[in-house]
Amino acid sequence: MTQPPTEDRPGEFDIIREIFAPLSESQPGAFNLTDDAAILKAPPGTELVMTKDAMVSGVHFLASDDPGHIARKLLRVNLSDLAAMGATPMGYLLAAFWEQGTSIDWIRGFAEGLKQDQQAFSIGLLGGDTVTTSGPQSFSLTAIGNIPDQKVLRRKGARPGDLLVVSGNIGDGALGLKALRGELEFLDPEDLSFLADRYHLPQPRLTLGRALHDIASSCLDISDGLMADTGHICETSSLAAVLEVENVPLSMAAKNVLAHDKAYLTSILTGGDDYELAFTLPARFESRLPDLSTQAQTKLTPIGRMEEGTGVRAINNGVEMAVSTPGWRHF
Repeated sequence: MTQPPTEDRPGEFDIIREIFAPLSESQPGAFNLTDDAAILKAPPGTELVMTKDAMVSGVHFLASDDPGHIARKLLRVNLSDLAAMGATPMGYLLAAFWEQGTSIDWIRGFAEGLKQDQQAFSIGLLGGDTVTTSGPQSFSLTAIGNIPDQKVLRRKGARPGDLLVVSGNIGDGALGLKALRGELEFLDPEDLSFLADRYHLPQPRLTLGRALHDIASSCLDISDGLMADTGHICETSSLAAVLEVENVPLSMAAKNVLAHDKAYLTSILTGGDDYELAFTLPARFESRLPDLSTQAQTKLTPIGRMEEGTGVRAINNGVEMAVSTPGWRHF
């Protein structure tokens, strides 16, 4: 269902032609969004990697969020999935479910956000669909990448004794949502702004993913929470993990939150929205972490180890933490 064009409001195909077709200029196989589908060729010696994520107003973003931020986060969370597989981005498909009454300026702001990150991550629009809905505002994006044959990183593959390593800092995404909801008013404006930015604009670790092809035994991105996603590695690898909480890397803003109330530690470990990579590494490769960190331009921190057994144990300075819900669940 689409809204008919009016003198003041363009129709569906006007929006596609005027606002979204320019986003496909780097994709010859998209045919300027004038056909029913696009053509994409994988480079010789590579395999295609595909992922899809959806975002719904009130669940994945706030209705008051800037449309450009929403678009950029939508693209980035999909690129983070490609990073977790060690892939290089090629293009993406977009389905937009505009809430009835959404202004053309809002749609233009959304497209501008996509344009900004297309340039940053060398990716372009291949096609998709745009419709209206009674709400809520929703989006679905399918990202396509490529990876050298037989080099894909998976959640399965960790071995007993492997190190558990994470990129960047943990917990800023979950705390950023709390900041936007007005739950961290004890922080100074600089910390609040930093955390909100980390929630709105996660950083897909694409360079790191590609650098891990020949040394990581398993890998995923942290979207549902550190403990929950570590649990996915454990489940698919038929192992257990010991997570050393005192080694989990934190931003200064997160440290300031904990200084106010240590109860926020659970949110940091389980809240999600970090989109950092967590990977397992044979211990013999630990000496390569500094060079990997320089190459990927992000710090890499060992935070635990894999062992025989099942599940994730969070040990904080020698004391096991009781965590009732390890991460975000939709059902």
